[in-house]
Amino acid sequence: MEEIHWSEFVITRLIKAAGYSAILIVSLIFIFLLREGSPALIEIPLPTIFSERWYPIEDYFGMLPLIGGSIVVTLGAALIAMPLGISTAIFISEIAPRWAREILKPMVEVLAGLPSVLLGFLGILVVAPIVRETLNLPTGLTALTGALLLGAISLPTIVSVAEDALDAVPKTYRDASLALGATHWQTIWRVTLPAARSGVLTAVMLGIGRAIGETMTVMMVTGNAPILPQGLSALVKPIRTMTATIAAEMGEVANGSVHYHALFLIGITLFVISLIVNLAAASVVFRQRKRAERILS
Repeated sequence: MEEIHWSEFVITRLIKAAGYSAILIVSLIFIFLLREGSPALIEIPLPTIFSERWYPIEDYFGMLPLIGGSIVVTLGAALIAMPLGISTAIFISEIAPRWAREILKPMVEVLAGLPSVLLGFLGILVVAPIVRETLNLPTGLTALTGALLLGAISLPTIVSVAEDALDAVPKTYRDASLALGATHWQTIWRVTLPAARSGVLTAVMLGIGRAIGETMTVMMVTGNAPILPQGLSALVKPIRTMTATIAAEMGEVANGSVHYHALFLIGITLFVISLIVNLAAASVVFRQRKRAERILS
C-alpha cells in the first residue's frame, strides 16, 4: 500500500508539473517578446506604426498592410475550409460505410502531416498558374492563392476534430430521432450536428488558428507585397502577412536595431491575435458545456 501511495504521489506531482510548465513556457515566451518588441513603441512614432507603408530601409514600419494581409488570407482560408471540413466530417462520421471511413480518416491525417513548404512548392507550380490563367491576372501569386492553400492546410484539423465530436454523440440520440420519423438527413442536421456544436466550433477555431500561424506557404505564394488590402479586389492582388515578414526579414536585421524591435512587435501582435482566437474557442466550448449541463439537469 505504501508503494502504491508513493507512486500515486509522484505521478500526481509530475502531471501537475507538466500542466504548470505549459503555462510557464507560454508566459516566458510572451515576456521575451515584450522585452524585445516593446522598445519599438519608443523608437517608432505611433503614427508610423499604424501607417500604410512597410519599407524598413527608409524607416517606414507601418503594420497595417501586414495585419490586413494576414486577415484577408485567414478569412479566405476559413471560408474555404469551414464548409468543406464540416461536410467532410459529416460524411465520414454519418454517411460513409465503415470500410470507407477506415480509408478516409487516415488519409486526412496524412494530409495534416504534409510539410507546409511542400504545399507552397505545389502552390507555385500548380495553383498559381491556374489562378493566373483562369482570372487573367498578371501574376498568380495573390491573396486568393494563399487562401486556397491555407484552406487546404486548415482542412485536416477541422475534419479530424469535427469528426471526433460528431462520433462522440451518443447513438441513442440518432435512434430516438429516427424513431420519431425523422429522415437520416434531418437527424444529422437537427440532432447530431447541434449535439456536437461545441466540438465543431472548436474545430473551426483551431483551423483558423492553424491558418493564422502558417508561415512558409504564404511566404511562397502570396507575392510578398506589403500593400494595404482594400475591397474585394485585394483577393487577386499580392499581399504580405505578418508571419511571412518575420520569416523573410529576421535573418537580415542587426540585433538591437529599430527594424529588429519592429519585427518583434509584429510577433507580439501575432501572439495576441492567436491568444484571442484560442480564448474565444475555449469560451465557446465552456458556454456550450454549461448549457448542456443545464439542459440535462
